[in-house]
Amino acid sequence: MSRMSPPNSPFLLGFDEIERAIERVTRTASDGYPPYNIERIPKSDGRAERLRITLAVAGFLGEQLEVTVEEGQLVIRGRQQDDKERHYIHRGIAARQFQRVFLLAEGMQVAGADLQNGLLSVDLVRPEPERMVKKIDIVVRD
Repeated sequence: MSRMSPPNSPFLLGFDEIERAIERVTRTASDGYPPYNIERIPKSDGRAERLRITLAVAGFLGEQLEVTVEEGQLVIRGRQQDDKERHYIHRGIAARQFQRVFLLAEGMQVAGADLQNGLLSVDLVRPEPERMVKKIDIVVRD
């Protein structure tokens, strides 16, 4: 009796994309910078439930940050330049670049991004799918 991994189950048809997504996530190397939180924000005031990703980006200006959606991935980039006119006696806060990638489930949409007090927040929503039942006619052949 052979053992199958879940993506290779005969009951999961058309889920090849999930297997590719898992491979992409495992390939994405991350050094842990910048640190981030992901929180669930419940429905309120007629707004749908949201996910909020908050990154600690102290020292970055709005024009040094970029939030894009590329091929089903949320990509957040930060680019800082060294200020050549400053002469540091001690340098503990490095000017560095980063790229943080989050794989989005199908249907997830970026609702907006906000930079406040050194924290970049990106809100994500998933519109409620409408429930659809489709009857398939059976062709009888004798």
